[in-house]
Amino acid sequence: MTDQYRLKDAAAQEEVSWSPITFSPSFTVDEWVKLLNDPEVFTTASLEIMKRMKDHGGQASCTELSLAYGGSMNFYNSGSSSLAKRIVRKTGRPFNKNSSYWPILYVGRSATKEEKGSFIWRLRDELSAALDMVDLSHVKLYVNEDLSEEEYAYSKKNFLDEVFMSERLYENLVAVLRTKKNIILQGAPGVGKTFAAKRLAWSLMGEKDESRIKFVQFHQNYSYEDFIMGYKPVEDGFELKYGIFYRFCQESESQPDQEFFFIIDEINRGNMSKIFGELLMLIEKDYRGTEMTLAYDGLPFSVPKNLYIIGMMNTADRSLAMIDYALRRRFSFFEMEPRFDSAGFIHYQNRLKNRTFDKLINKVKDLNHEISQDKSLGRGFCIGHSYFCGLDDCIEERLRSIVEYDIIPMLSEYWFDDANTLQRWENILQGIFK
Repeated sequence: MTDQYRLKDAAAQEEVSWSPITFSPSFTVDEWVKLLNDPEVFTTASLEIMKRMKDHGGQASCTELSLAYGGSMNFYNSGSSSLAKRIVRKTGRPFNKNSSYWPILYVGRSATKEEKGSFIWRLRDELSAALDMVDLSHVKLYVNEDLSEEEYAYSKKNFLDEVFMSERLYENLVAVLRTKKNIILQGAPGVGKTFAAKRLAWSLMGEKDESRIKFVQFHQNYSYEDFIMGYKPVEDGFELKYGIFYRFCQESESQPDQEFFFIIDEINRGNMSKIFGELLMLIEKDYRGTEMTLAYDGLPFSVPKNLYIIGMMNTADRSLAMIDYALRRRFSFFEMEPRFDSAGFIHYQNRLKNRTFDKLINKVKDLNHEISQDKSLGRGFCIGHSYFCGLDDCIEERLRSIVEYDIIPMLSEYWFDDANTLQRWENILQGIFK
């Protein structure tokens, strides 16, 4: 047998060893390019898997990808399956749902003794060619390429150093969130709800991974179509578009061994029943992972178990009606209060060594006491500590600005019908700088 025939025979055997040889999704290169450019199908995590597969020569086991680029084996395994499911949903191509989904993307074979892992995937030829035509320069090749390991890490200690909260309260907060899956941080203006929400997510992840956090702000006109899905106008009519929460659930589902956090500011300003629709039930802990058919596309959908929802609510907002019962039943509520007496704030105050700052903080404490005793106001209207954080230079000038443009305008709203009390506190606060 000549060398030429030996090569052909070896190539034939290699081809036969890959499976499945009888199934193909039948996508052209152009169709793959279109899918690759659709963020509702190829999420950031999906593109990371594709980029790493290409960089590895177009074929690898989950073990090899994990060792070479970081991330768990389950990230590549479940992430590929979730991606293939989205492709089937998006394109409507017939597929035997009793089979594995990975053949949409790859052909595969058992690993040899020399290879790491048990099963090797190889990108389908058309998908591999399409990846050469798509710009992946913005996609991370390695898990921690943006930050050093020290900068990337974030622990409970980091949280306690930055958020003026006791360790006991932090442990309670974490326990409630893990138990309920959904929590609302409520409190007065300036208690650091938004600041704490992001760092709470980082501390539970153990790292500053922005790709696993999504932030949105509700308002009175926010709708199901913005949040989940709906028809949006395009050049030649209307097209079904997926909303931010739907896409983030898909992202979370593709990385089941990682925790994801959806943060909603001003959560009580939106109509929860209208925004969540039929998903209002699915966000409950007991229904996580349960599939429900959505009204618009008729396809099954679920809220993954590894997704946590953190809402923020300003208790001093008079314009809002009573909180919807549907919201209260599905969320736990965690009260955040001014922390002027916390160890963290006292340490910060001592470090500044500024007499004007000390005098102002003492007066704000007195102000908060009066606000909390006022029957028309209460603790939910107290002045938060975050107004006074982050001061390093020009302290007195900045303090004067905080009093004039933040605190006094707020007091004007609180005591709009009590001119004497308002005038008295204006005199007290402004007198600190005379």
